[in-house]
Amino acid sequence: MPDMLVRLYALPDPSPYDARTAASGIAVRRMDAWDRDIVRRFVREQFSDNWAAEVEFAFSNGHPITGFVAVKDGDIAGFAAYECSRRGFFGPTGVREDLRGSGAGASLLMRCLESMREMGYAYAIIGGVGPAAFYEKVCGATVIEGSDPGVYAALYAEARTKAPRQQRT
Repeated sequence: MPDMLVRLYALPDPSPYDARTAASGIAVRRMDAWDRDIVRRFVREQFSDNWAAEVEFAFSNGHPITGFVAVKDGDIAGFAAYECSRRGFFGPTGVREDLRGSGAGASLLMRCLESMREMGYAYAIIGGVGPAAFYEKVCGATVIEGSDPGVYAALYAEARTKAPRQQRT
């Protein structure tokens, strides 16, 4: 799966996605410290342990927390994070299967990208992209040639070959 590049200085207007999300009864907000356990549980149950471990970094980056949640009827509907695996990277992100197509994924993506732009980034990288057409449509992302396998393949290979660090007593 290739990586994609987003020009943060040329982001499209997110209001159509935000309107669709709101019409679906979904609110998008920045993650708060007290969301840590419930977000991690949601990501683990809906997606994977690897993503749950990765999203943990969104809570460790200081303030503001580098992630957003979508909430419907008091329950998490989706999440998106950035600055988790590498600086300047968007992801992981996901929306509950029953709410895909609600606009929540696009709203979460755009909130993260706007936040990255506010941090001073001119570009963002979306690593190991699955739905390339979605990212191209929503934020104008383009495939980075020669990026498959990308940084994640090297990270996972390195993690498999290194022994865990010993704790000091």
